[in-house]
Amino acid sequence: MSSFVTKQMSMAELYIDKVKSKAMQGWINGLIGVVLFSGSLPATRCAVLEFDPMFVTLARATIAGILALVALLVFKEKRPSKEQFRSLIIVALGVVFGFPLLSALALQHITSAYSIVFLGVLPVSTAVFAIVRGGERPKPIFWMFSAIGSLLVVGYAIAQGGTTSPIGTLLMLGAIVLCGLGYAEGGKLTKSLGGWQVISWALVISLPVMLPLFFIYTPASFEGISIAAWGSLAYVALFSMFLGFIFWYNGLAQGGIATVGQLQLLQPFLALVLAAWLLHETVSIGMLGVTAGVILCVIGTKRFAK
Repeated sequence: MSSFVTKQMSMAELYIDKVKSKAMQGWINGLIGVVLFSGSLPATRCAVLEFDPMFVTLARATIAGILALVALLVFKEKRPSKEQFRSLIIVALGVVFGFPLLSALALQHITSAYSIVFLGVLPVSTAVFAIVRGGERPKPIFWMFSAIGSLLVVGYAIAQGGTTSPIGTLLMLGAIVLCGLGYAEGGKLTKSLGGWQVISWALVISLPVMLPLFFIYTPASFEGISIAAWGSLAYVALFSMFLGFIFWYNGLAQGGIATVGQLQLLQPFLALVLAAWLLHETVSIGMLGVTAGVILCVIGTKRFAK
């Protein structure tokens, strides 16, 4: 009897160690994903200074879609069900087309440092759509934190007056809404479809639309395009659109959406550092203050989400 109990305890300990190891791997993958995402807006800003925003959007989706198709074929992944296919369309509209296009258009009118302020609202946007799609019922205080965070961003944008573009601000707000929708739907779908498969299938089902449009919007000449612009386009296609999502969705699947999702709180700070370092853009005290305030509100929404 004693040996049986000892064996059961050993098996339990091995299971706990396995769970802890999986959770830690989820945090690592999630952190890598956030770091890769942090370069998205500065790289997009650099690319749209020389490329048309529509071309940037289509090029990044097409390149990433081809890579995703190869990965799905190599690993012989089974096709999604009809229900999963509908969710994948939502993911594609949010993170393959909506956010890349609207943010690229916005970055023609605003700096990447200013656009990064809006990233502080992204976790709230994701949480709101997770509530809508998942049927959760948060406490009223959740909505208080969410409203304060949104008002901080809107108030900061209004306070800039003529120094910023209203069009750029509205486009960036729309980008955040669609990205939150894509993150929430992708996080839910990860539970049944798998981590990296979600973004891969979303990219592949977008290819029949993206590929023809890519050739239509390809410039007649690339003369005068700098290495920095080409490098930025390669970054958003390879890292922001494909590899970043593989780490991110794997992290969500391994460590849990609610816990690993909090790593998004690091993204505005990392992105502001990159904007100042790579693009030599001014990061004002106001930007840092608003970003910090929004992050505190996001922590509150995470605390009272359920």
